[in-house]
Amino acid sequence: MTEPAARHAALVYNPVKADGKALRATVARLSAAAGWGAPLFFETTIQDLGAGVTRQALEAGADAVLVAGGDGTVRAVVEAMSESGVPLTIVPSGTGNLLARNLLLPLTDAAAMVQATFDGDRIGVDVGFAAIRRQDGTSEERAFVVMGGMGLDAAMIANTSGDLKKRVGWIAYVDGAARSLAGAKPFRIAYQVAGRRLHSAKVQSILIANCGSLPAGLELIPSASVSDGELDIAIFQPKNALGWILVWRRVAWDNSVLRRFRAGRQVLALRTEDNSVLYAHGTGLDVASETPQPVQLDGDEFGTAVRLRARVVPGGLITVVPKGHDTSRL
Repeated sequence: MTEPAARHAALVYNPVKADGKALRATVARLSAAAGWGAPLFFETTIQDLGAGVTRQALEAGADAVLVAGGDGTVRAVVEAMSESGVPLTIVPSGTGNLLARNLLLPLTDAAAMVQATFDGDRIGVDVGFAAIRRQDGTSEERAFVVMGGMGLDAAMIANTSGDLKKRVGWIAYVDGAARSLAGAKPFRIAYQVAGRRLHSAKVQSILIANCGSLPAGLELIPSASVSDGELDIAIFQPKNALGWILVWRRVAWDNSVLRRFRAGRQVLALRTEDNSVLYAHGTGLDVASETPQPVQLDGDEFGTAVRLRARVVPGGLITVVPKGHDTSRL
């Protein structure tokens, strides 16, 4: 009787963000211990952030893929893996690791995540896709798993120093925010959540999120879930300095502190709502701007656009988590 072919894992890693030598050794050792064949290794490059080499891994017949890098690397790999049916293990590396944080994965134990590839549990994670239309009529569609945005949030990322981010991590975005706020101007959009009526608003930024948590315990969108089959939308429209204070209160205090406690939720129920931040959710969003605005997806810059059409693929990604991992809060 013919023996079944050995299974193989493929590791896609960003050599700038991950210790490639150590990680390759760990994947090789744990693959052998699990009875799998020799793993495949792929490095990302400036020209290929991860999507191209991931497609190579899938074409080579990889039975599982591991990714090690920052949020941009994870985004690119997921773009190639959506609806492939092949499980993905996220080995946290880099500064953000926002999908790993939202999945409540161990952030400092690479070996535990590698081991999960062979004996962990699998869950379905939604994948967002954003069709970006330029002013010249050209367009492209790209994936995101954390959040995308048009306006100030994208400008903040564009204004963040790459060198500073390497030195201090996600805190560098504070510097980018300060640079962006100085010249921030509201812009007019028309937007429509799938199945709802068309709206017009003057905004500073509009976010489309698959995840709601940011570093430092900040809850940008508390209701966001990676597995509910919907996208969450946050529209930021502060009219003055007081409006920005209300935005910060909503994110840093209301969402991140008060909502965790019953008494806090009672306080929020009694408070008069302000419209500095508006929330919505649905299976898609179509937003058009009168003027070209910067766009970001999972922290990657994607130039400027006059239209953004977002859709969700429910459960489009099979993600590996450690065996017995608590998924009740996802």
